[in-house]
Amino acid sequence: MHLTAYFIISLFASMAGAICGIGGGVIIKPTLDMFRIDSIATINFLSGCTVLAMSGYTVTQTLRSGKNNLDLKTGTPLAAGAAIGGVLGKQLFGVVSMRIGTAAGAVQSLCLLVLALITVFYTLNRERVHTYRIVKAWLCLIIGLLLGMLSSFLGIGGGPINLVVLHFFFSMDMKAAAQNSLYIILFSQTASLLSTFAAHSVPGFSWLSLTFMITGGVAGGIIGHAVHRRIDDKVLGKLFTMINAVIMLICVYNMMQYMDV
Repeated sequence: MHLTAYFIISLFASMAGAICGIGGGVIIKPTLDMFRIDSIATINFLSGCTVLAMSGYTVTQTLRSGKNNLDLKTGTPLAAGAAIGGVLGKQLFGVVSMRIGTAAGAVQSLCLLVLALITVFYTLNRERVHTYRIVKAWLCLIIGLLLGMLSSFLGIGGGPINLVVLHFFFSMDMKAAAQNSLYIILFSQTASLLSTFAAHSVPGFSWLSLTFMITGGVAGGIIGHAVHRRIDDKVLGKLFTMINAVIMLICVYNMMQYMDV
């Protein structure tokens, strides 16, 4: 039964992730936390692998199509910073988890709730916000590092905050931000998972569960990539806001559950 749940959650989360550029982990992680099927560390690992598979497929297809909004001059230093941040965020979560145990899940839920609230507020007011167009590589590197560290610590791969940052600091519209966000997520997740293997800290997990999740993730990436090309910026913005509202509800529920532990 839980294998079916893994597949369905990964499928729909990755569809939404590929469409909006949020990776899918921001939905997978809190949803699996809600069902308490595995430990926090195992859920983080499975979610990370799924997001890596989905973002890898989507970015590859985007590059192959030749019709993309990827800004490699900006995106590459952002992605490089995110890769470093991904490793640091993984280590930070390890320290927090050792100190407070299962309460680390409540901390993750609270941080994600705050990020989702900020994202919704920003998205609803984005037309009135003065944005910037940063081009200096070292600034891109620092911003990418912070994004990678935050997403890795929360176990979400990327998330809504990527789109806010890409719009505010780089003046990208929703569709361009979505594609560049997945490019950044691909690098940060790769670095985060490689650091997990290098440190021999891979948690116990079922290969069958991982297979079902990655299959759902890639299938969701295929569908989401096709949908992303066919919808406009306005529809994308509405879908993005709806997803954040669902994430906030799940985070509140998870926080209540963790505080009861």
